[in-house]
Amino acid sequence: MPAGGSWVAAGRASRGLVLVVVFVALLLDNMLLTVVVPIIPSFLYTTEYEGANSSVAPSWTETTPPAPLPSSYFDTTTGNVPGTTQGLGKRTESSPPPQNPPGIPPAPSSCLQGEEFLANENVRVGLLFASKALVQLGVNPAVGFLTNRIGYHIPMFLGFSIMFLSTLMFAFSGTYTLLFIARALQGIGSSFSSVAGLGMLASVYTDDFERGNAMGIALGGLALGVLIGAPFGSVMYEFVGKAAPFLVLAFLALLDGALQLCILQPSRISPESTQGTPMSTLLRDPYILVAAGALCFSNMGVAMLEPTLPIWMMRTMCSPNWQLGVAFLPASVSYLVGTNLFGILAHKMGRWLCSLVGMAMVGISLLCVPLARNIYGLIGPNGGLGFAIGMVDSSMMPIMGHLVDLRHSSVYGNVYAIADVAFCMGFAIGPSTGGLIVRAIGFPWLVVIIGVLNIAYAPLCWFLRSPPAAGEKMAILNQDCPLQTQTSLTQPPKKTPHLFPLSDESDVEAENME
Repeated sequence: MPAGGSWVAAGRASRGLVLVVVFVALLLDNMLLTVVVPIIPSFLYTTEYEGANSSVAPSWTETTPPAPLPSSYFDTTTGNVPGTTQGLGKRTESSPPPQNPPGIPPAPSSCLQGEEFLANENVRVGLLFASKALVQLGVNPAVGFLTNRIGYHIPMFLGFSIMFLSTLMFAFSGTYTLLFIARALQGIGSSFSSVAGLGMLASVYTDDFERGNAMGIALGGLALGVLIGAPFGSVMYEFVGKAAPFLVLAFLALLDGALQLCILQPSRISPESTQGTPMSTLLRDPYILVAAGALCFSNMGVAMLEPTLPIWMMRTMCSPNWQLGVAFLPASVSYLVGTNLFGILAHKMGRWLCSLVGMAMVGISLLCVPLARNIYGLIGPNGGLGFAIGMVDSSMMPIMGHLVDLRHSSVYGNVYAIADVAFCMGFAIGPSTGGLIVRAIGFPWLVVIIGVLNIAYAPLCWFLRSPPAAGEKMAILNQDCPLQTQTSLTQPPKKTPHLFPLSDESDVEAENME
């Protein structure tokens, strides 16, 4: 019979394998999430606008522009180049001003034509990107309920299967409608993978410090997917074709399915031993709502940039295809660093403080994005944005599990369904409204609005500094830590005002105990 140490080692090994599975699942999900960011705007422009206007010269090829008429240097109010058709060949913000040296003439013909089409495409691309989050938003509560009934293993495998089908649809879809369906289908698969994966991690890592580290590593898979996805998609689309990046992802998804079959045994039903707290009760907990709001608003910033930044770069910087995805590379790299770094540091410095600083940094970084005049000017703002979102995500995900341990039943499917709902609301509201706002008042005002919103929300994270425990949870903690309880009785307690209404009568008892 194995000794006690062997059992502990075996338990740690199994937890490590679960972490690997969740890491890979989040990696592939977010690669598919971001690989379409540089592909879809360019693909729709090429197939719809250039296909319908075959007489228009191809706008993606770098050709030597004809010398503009002298009056075109000064025609910056309407943006029309004299001698061109109304609505085509418009001047952009990146065109050189009149005082430029004679050897550097403006090159409007190297930029995209069809300003009206691009304005409408902001809205259509935003809705397509938002469809994934909208569907995921509706499916998450059902997945949370399902995990409480049958466990996490089967939903994880269902998520893989749906994701594989969605990837194949992206590869072979040639119309906006089919791409929209593929994106919505991805939302269903992502819901199963995210809720089941994070809930599984929280259930196997019961210690708060270890859980924070595990969540940081798992979110590193998310960050790595975002890091690889957009540059990988733009380069593959430019030099190989639209289907190529999706076929590679489909092959990797098959490997992930084989890994899940070997490790998770998804044919086994393993419901939770205790009854989970209903989602309606969790949604009435003000502390969970504050944490969910931080996830929503911080991720809404990058969600608004995904459909609008590539088109803004196409219009103002005349950027080629490969730059549209590479522009997100600094955000992805810094997010990867931020999630892994603050998965450990956030526990020491205080997760509430880490998230507060992170949200303020999100706002400041967004305010700096419109100041960029070329792709190099985006390195600093996008890098700061990714690092700040990594701080918030690596802090809020463990806090969600800790709040359930502290105030409710320690069953995690529903609370991580709420976390994923918050994440999806950011990625649903951001792209769907971002295109409309850009069309109405312009891209710079869009990022100013969401930046100020993040800065205004940041102080609410202070309320997560010391949330009160429920009465029965306090009694359990006192039984588990009698020495700590005796010490606390001999010292005056630290009084932290709770500015939210307590969630139930047991919380009132906890307040009286203080």
